[in-house]
Amino acid sequence: MGTGFSPLDKQLGLRPGSSLTPWLVDSIVRLGARLPFGQVPGLLAHFTGVTISAETVRRLTERAGAAAEVVATQAVADLERTLPDPPPGPAVQQLSVDGAMAPLVGGGWAEVKTLAIGTVTTGPDGLPTTTALSYFSRLTDAETFGRLATDEVHRRGTSTAGTVVAITDGAGWCQGFLDLHRHDAVRILDFPHALEHLGEAAAAVFGPGTAAASEWLGIQASALRHGREADVLGDLAVRATTTGLGEETRLLLIRTQAYLATRRAQTRYQAFADAGYPIGSGCVESANKLVVEARLKGAGMHWARANVNPMLTLRTLIANDRWTEAWPGIWDQPRHPPRPILAPAPPPPAPAIVPTLPALPAAPRSKTIVNGKPTTDHPWRRS
Repeated sequence: MGTGFSPLDKQLGLRPGSSLTPWLVDSIVRLGARLPFGQVPGLLAHFTGVTISAETVRRLTERAGAAAEVVATQAVADLERTLPDPPPGPAVQQLSVDGAMAPLVGGGWAEVKTLAIGTVTTGPDGLPTTTALSYFSRLTDAETFGRLATDEVHRRGTSTAGTVVAITDGAGWCQGFLDLHRHDAVRILDFPHALEHLGEAAAAVFGPGTAAASEWLGIQASALRHGREADVLGDLAVRATTTGLGEETRLLLIRTQAYLATRRAQTRYQAFADAGYPIGSGCVESANKLVVEARLKGAGMHWARANVNPMLTLRTLIANDRWTEAWPGIWDQPRHPPRPILAPAPPPPAPAIVPTLPALPAAPRSKTIVNGKPTTDHPWRRS
């Protein structure tokens, strides 16, 4: 006799060798992306009466995540090839990037980079607030992260937004990300991050947890917040020359003063507040917890490097409320889809000084985006 055929299998959409309907697989993967694999079988049995193993949850979730990553990478390759018109962006958009550490198999750790994008509005209290947040996360190098984030940046209309306020911790790779996607962004050093540097200086000079350290830090924080950056830099410079300081403390004061001095244009907090811009990157720090740490840093968890990005892809679909629209494309992928290969990245454009506020004159520089379209100098075109 030949191989049996069940019309019901086709009607239910069952794949060969599987007894799970597409709806059940969807449900299992949603749960596996949210919860430790071992917790899923009990919940699924409670709500559906279907019994599966934790290993089945792991296998289906990892397979779906790999397929979702392929779809997302292909979307970026398509954007770079076709250069479609971006949608209109908001009048003011916040863009922040940051990193969070994820535990790997073997006891190592690796940095997951995350992008948060939102629309800046004025809250009921009259203060700026960032809403309509969406995210993108990947475990990769800075250059690849910048390219892979293109789909989310394009979808949110970053290139057509009136003003993009970029609040970061000042790391070099964060500035490179802005150079790629919105070189004229208003760049702001995250205010709490600046206070962390001042707090380390206060503890070194006056002693950790002392009243004197708290008093000095409060004075410097107020001065920095209210447009007196020069006073803060001057105080640090004077204290670094004070006799009787230990060498480590003196060097710490010099480093802190240099760190803030080289980012002085990004610490004009009073001017930023007057313009209606936020000065903190809390949205991306929350994204680190929401997208990355809530699933990847559970008790006893260690991840194979190859499984991190598939899980992050599923997590961002959930956080961005895009699961329903994305799932058909994930389901249609073959069991072992080939990974799309992005074209080699072109050499980055030469760095240039950019304005910290729209009203300030920009340094001469060829534009990479005009009317929302990449010019011939844009890295997409040059690739």
